[in-house]
Order: sequence, then C-alpha cells, then structure tokens
Amino acid sequence: MDHNEHEQLRELAERYGIASDYHDIWGHRHETPDQTRRAILEAMGVRVESPDALRRALADCADAPWRQVCDPVHVVRADEPAGCWSVRMPAQEQEDRGIVVSWDLRDESGAVRQRGRSEPGAAPAETRTVDGLRHVRVELPVPAGLPIGYYDMMIKGVSESRQVEGVLRLIVAPAACHLLPEFQDGHRLWGLAVQLYTLRSARNWGAGDFSDLNTLVEWAAKDLRAGLIGLNPLHALNNTRPFEISPYSPTNRLFLNMLYLDIETIPEYQLCESAQQTVQDAGFQRALAALRAGGKVDYDQVSAAKWAVLELLWTTFHERHLGGRDLNHRELKPATERGRAFARYVEDEDEPLEMFALFQSLAEEMRRQHPLVWAWREWPEPYRSPLSASVAAFRVTHRARIRFHQYVQWLAAEQLGAVAARARALGMPVGLYHDLALGSDRNGSEAWTYQDVLALDADCGCPPDAFAPQGQNWGLPPANPVRLRATGYRMFIELLRHNLTYGGALRLDHVMGLFRLFWIPRGMPASAGAYVRYPVEDLLGILALESVRHRAVIIGEDLGTVPDGVRERLAAARVLSYRVLYFERIDQGDWKAPEAYPSQAMAVVTTHDLPTLAGFWAARDIDVRAGLGLYADSGAVQRAREERQQQKQRIVRALGVAGLLPADVTEESVAVQPMTPELCQAVHVFLARTPSWAVLANLEDLLGETDQTNVPGTVEGYQNWSRKIALPLERLRDDPRVHRLASAMRALRPLPQQG
Repeated sequence: MDHNEHEQLRELAERYGIASDYHDIWGHRHETPDQTRRAILEAMGVRVESPDALRRALADCADAPWRQVCDPVHVVRADEPAGCWSVRMPAQEQEDRGIVVSWDLRDESGAVRQRGRSEPGAAPAETRTVDGLRHVRVELPVPAGLPIGYYDMMIKGVSESRQVEGVLRLIVAPAACHLLPEFQDGHRLWGLAVQLYTLRSARNWGAGDFSDLNTLVEWAAKDLRAGLIGLNPLHALNNTRPFEISPYSPTNRLFLNMLYLDIETIPEYQLCESAQQTVQDAGFQRALAALRAGGKVDYDQVSAAKWAVLELLWTTFHERHLGGRDLNHRELKPATERGRAFARYVEDEDEPLEMFALFQSLAEEMRRQHPLVWAWREWPEPYRSPLSASVAAFRVTHRARIRFHQYVQWLAAEQLGAVAARARALGMPVGLYHDLALGSDRNGSEAWTYQDVLALDADCGCPPDAFAPQGQNWGLPPANPVRLRATGYRMFIELLRHNLTYGGALRLDHVMGLFRLFWIPRGMPASAGAYVRYPVEDLLGILALESVRHRAVIIGEDLGTVPDGVRERLAAARVLSYRVLYFERIDQGDWKAPEAYPSQAMAVVTTHDLPTLAGFWAARDIDVRAGLGLYADSGAVQRAREERQQQKQRIVRALGVAGLLPADVTEESVAVQPMTPELCQAVHVFLARTPSWAVLANLEDLLGETDQTNVPGTVEGYQNWSRKIALPLERLRDDPRVHRLASAMRALRPLPQQG
C-alpha cells in the first residue's frame, strides 16, 4: 500500500469513527494497523478492497448527507439552547433566495404540536455539487420550549423547480438521568444481589423462578429491610448447554427468559386438566424432584418440562379467552377480559414482539426441516432477512404459532411485573435492579431483527489488560454507530424501554460502550482490535429521557480500561459509577478507605466474573484457573498465590484502620485465616460506611460459598451460569449469618420512614 492509499484509508476510518490509536491500561500507545482499519470498514459495509473502491467510499462518505433532505435524527437537551437543523436540496443559484421550507411537528401520538415555515430570502448556509447537481443547505432553528419526548418533523422544501420531502426524528432529552428522591434527601440504601436461576425452593422446577423472586422480595423488604434486589440479566435465552445459557449472550435482550416462569401459578393451569395430569404424573414428579435436588441448573431439562406444559396452557387460553377462533389473522378478537389483556399487550409491544415471536416460530420450522442448521445465517437464503417475501408469507401462514410465542412472553411480563409491583408496594425505594447485557448472540433473534444495525462480521471485547493479558473477545456483534444513527437509534431506544419496565434501577454492562467500543474483526486476535467511537451525547440524551420517563436509576459498569473524562461525563449525566471492592485501591496497592468512595455510586464486593469473597480468601479462583490451564506456567500460579496473600493482608489492614477487624484476625494470621461470617460482615460494613448511594451484598457471599458464577474465557471447562446456592429459600430465611449481616447493614443504611 502506497502512502497516498494509506492516508486515504486512515481518513475514511476516522470518518467512520475508527480511532487511529489507543492507550492501554499501562499507558502504552497502540496504533491501529491498516489491516484492522480495512477489516472494520468492511464489517461496517464499506467496500475498500481496492484503491478505486477506497476513493469511491471517501467520496460517498462526503456526499451521503447531501443526498438526504435532512438528518435522520437530532437530539437536543431541554435545558440548553435548541440550536439549528438543516434541509438539503438541489437548487440553481438563482433559486436560492426563493427557497421555502415548511414543516409539521408531530408528537408521539401523531398530533401536530407546531407548524413552521421559513421566510424566503435567506442565503443558504452551504452549497455543494453532488451527482452533478448543485445542492444547498438551509439552516433553521429547532422549535423551542418542547417537553421532553420524541417528535417527527414532516418537512417540505420548495424552490422554483424542485420540491423535496423528508422526516427528521427530533428527540428532546433532559439534562440528566432520574435521581431517586431518597438519594436526593441523603439516604443510602443496601440490598441483596442474586442470580435468579440459582435459587432453590421446595416448589420450583429446578431453577429459580419469578415466584421464588417474589418470596425473596417479601423477605428482603419485610425482615431484612433492604431497599433493592439486584438481578442477573433476565433476557431471553435458548437454554441449551453449553453455549446458550449465559445471560450476557442472550438471543434477545428485549424479551424475557421463559425459564423463570412459574408454570403452576399461571391462571390457565387451574383450568387445564391435561396440564395438571401431565405435571402430577409420577414420572414427571420424579423428574422435577431430580431437577430440584441437583446442584447445577439443567437448563435443557427445565426448559423442556416448561415448554411441554406451556403448549397445553396455550390451548386452554385459546379456547377460553380467544373463543377458539382461527388465529391465522393479524387481528385478535378476544372473548374475555383476560383475552383483552393479552391483546393489549400484543398491541403495546407491537413490532418488536412480533419479530421476536416470528423468529422463534421460524427457528422451530427451520430445525424441523434442517436439523443440523441452527444459525439463521445458514438458513435457506429467502429466510435470512426479516423483510423478505418468504418471511412475509411465513408470517401469514404461521400466525397461530406466532401468537403462542407472544403468549409465553405475556406470561413472563405478567409474572415479573407483579413482582416489581409487589416490591414497590412493600416500600422498597428501588425494588428490582436489572442488568442490561452489552450485546446479544449473533445467531439469535435480536441479531436477525436488527441485522441492518449490527456489524455481524466483527466482535466486541477489550484490549489486553492486567485481568486478561491477551485481551478479551466477548463474541458479541457490535452496533454500527453509523447505522444506529441512520435508523433513529430505534434499537437503543427499544432496549432501554424494555429493560426499564420492571424495576427502579438498570445497570448497563460495559457502559464505556456509549463512548467507544473495542472492535475485533472476525478471525483476528483481540490484540489486533481497534476502538470505534459512538455518538455519546445522543446516546446519553436518550438514556436520560428513558430513565426519567421510567423513574429508574442508571448504573454504569465502568470497570477495566476507562478513558479519561468518561466517569466525569457519566457523573454529570447522573449515571452511578460501579465500584468493586477488589479494584478500589490506591496507587501503592493499599485499599481505599470507605470515605474515598464516590457518593454517586453502587458499591459491591465482587461480580459474576470474579471470585466470591470466600473464594477470593481461599484462592479458590486461582486453583480453578490453574486446573483449566489459564496460567502460562507454574511460576505464574505461584506469583498469583503470593499476590493474593498480599492482597488479603492489605484488606485486613484497611479493616483494622476502619476499626472493623474481628478480634481473632491479624495481618500475620491471614495466611491461614478462613473467611468467617464475622470477617464477611466486617467487609460488608466497610462498604456500608462508604458515602456511595447504594451497596449490594451478594447472596453467595453471605452464605460463604467459594465457587464463582462464571470464569471468563471458558465455556465447557467450568460449570458457568449453573451453580445453585447451597440453601433453599425455606431455610435461607432463618439463616443467622444473613440476619446478622442485614442487621449491621440496615443500622448504617436504614430505609427512609414511610408516610
């Protein structure tokens, strides 16, 4: 590649947001290789396979905005000067001062809120020749005084010889995310964190479900006086081992995992004799008993049992509430109030639900016809696009099956919604705290639906750092920022709306992805990746808008390589930082004092990708990683063990300075000192003393469990996302360790007085 071609490639990459370099966690600079630039551009759909293609791509990039009457979307802040928007249209020079632009501004109901018209005579702000025609850009002020929300500007531009029309999505956002009144009044909260599937109970079917969650909420609110319950992502999964059980690699982040349904509390179950007979069958009951008794969640068997009964319940629902009518019509005609509730849900969820249920139905049919083909990109060509004629025909002929999958999602929404409502009724200031995964499985329904936005030939991950010296590839396709904006951010908006529906807080996994994301071209190592910039101010505006509308707090998982200024910008947007005890150290390696934590933050001891507190203390994670061959050699294992001993001594020192060290623990004894309930409580009280607005205690830590939830970089070598907690809910409620720790936490973080 000659110098000129290199510079053109560099310029084009910059225009598409591909950073020319980055600094790693140690401060070392890495320049983006041309091979990486070219591969990422290709993944974005930009052809650069030859010098001529590169020149054409540069010209198209410069001319593309001029081929549009207006930008697809414009985000403004309600508390700032509104600024301007533009109309572009062909016009001869003598026509410039005769151009008139008119528009109707419609709100989300479709009602016209404002009408406007420019005065002829103003000179264009800019001109350009595109496709052999002279174009002009007319600049106009954004309508002022609008309430926050989404608007469509229906635009018409007229000159003597031309008339053009366009639609601009105008988004008016608040300055910052929702602030919980309790935080504003100086209250600090504490709560429990749990991976829902890990819950045991005498009545669930082998995995924690929404009824177990309701039991946990009742207990946590009434007895423990906790203000929130933190959950793993509840996104839809295929629930098949080993590749489709991670809640951070779901098939779809807009909808819920049917695994969490409590089948026996669904109203149709009480009316369906065949379902009751199936469940009460001796063989079925033996299978359920084995699933409950197992120490790991058997996703395949639990989901298969639930699907079998759901099929029967759907038949009953169809007969009782939809009048047994033919369902191969788009319009639902319910026969009862419960049927009408289902119809309202389907109408409210609209196209996203339709596409999810369509994909589920289509995937079933493809598996029947092509048993060895599981990925939609390997389906017969006519079915790979949701916009194809074949998919449209399938949608008509399989309407009844699509309704079944909509019904399953409605049941999940009913049950989770009831738990969220119960948490609010019990006075929990936050209630349920949900987790939004960074991405979804490229073989799933979300990728199929939004393939026009996602870069399916790239993965996202992170560059090499102390935690992963080779870098990390998370195997998730990133959103193309150019396409994200071109589609009016519809995918991002839907993700927020669906995940903010059922609780008072939402954690954004890898929140730095709002600013930039590390792209790794498919087939390249993580170390060959590069950062791609995102329209952060637009995304933060939409995040603030949806947060305020849903009255939900936003927490940003800001771990790993965090660029300068990111935490400050997030803080200004009122996004809470996410602080993990293991990482909160000063430069010398000592642990920070409680008062050094920020107030606008969520503080935790550990996360799903890190060892539990007892596991950290016993170096169980080092044993596991060594057994899996994740260290370079035995010397690396020994160094890890020595470093762990130093870390434990420094934690003990920090507890001692804070006056929290149990009497039988010293820096000298820590080498052989196990993690006791007293020491566990001291660590959590240490966090409870921080000014951070919220603190979460992991249920596994309270029970002294040593095995962590997930070991990053493994799929089959470790039982990720499967381990259940040791105690069933029935015994957990009386466990003295939990009650003692809860007492200590609420002494420092009492719930606000109600009334």
